[in-house]
Amino acid sequence: MKTMLFAGLLAAAPIAATAAPEAYSLDSSHSQIVFQYNHLGYSTGFGMYSGFSGDISFDAEDPAASTVEVSFPVNSMITGWEPRTEHFMSGDFFDANDDEMVTFTSTAINVTGEDTAEITGDLTLNGVTNSVVLDATLTQAGEHPMEGKPWLGFFATTTLLRSDYNVGAFAPYVSDEVEVQISIEAMKAE
Repeated sequence: MKTMLFAGLLAAAPIAATAAPEAYSLDSSHSQIVFQYNHLGYSTGFGMYSGFSGDISFDAEDPAASTVEVSFPVNSMITGWEPRTEHFMSGDFFDANDDEMVTFTSTAINVTGEDTAEITGDLTLNGVTNSVVLDATLTQAGEHPMEGKPWLGFFATTTLLRSDYNVGAFAPYVSDEVEVQISIEAMKAE
């Protein structure tokens, strides 16, 4: 059913009418990155990034030809407790300054199903760049009911190792693995 719905959305959506990739901009008000980690086995800690910017070049007829670029300041992290956020920005972890950015630039897209793909890209975090793979799903494509223009929705997951980015303090007590969930909306660029 989901496959049929996705195929129907693409067939009906104005974005599928052309063969060339089309430019989309992230809707900063409806895009979030949520991460979680284990704290000493007692609890799960959560954090979030929101309000970030990015661009997608989306090819509805050949999704593997699409690209994505996202960036945001590392110190825009939200943890829900200011002393924790301050600790994450300290020398124990990021030692972040005001202009230090987190960036992701896709390098390849492997389409795995009607609405799924593995998006490989370069993630730069804490001055270190590593290749990561996002397991992504196109959740919706069509005309936005309130904005009246083409819109996309995506959900993706990945797992990162903090130590790969030189922010592995207190591992393994605080888990080295960080689970990441990404939910974004993108609007057709003007």
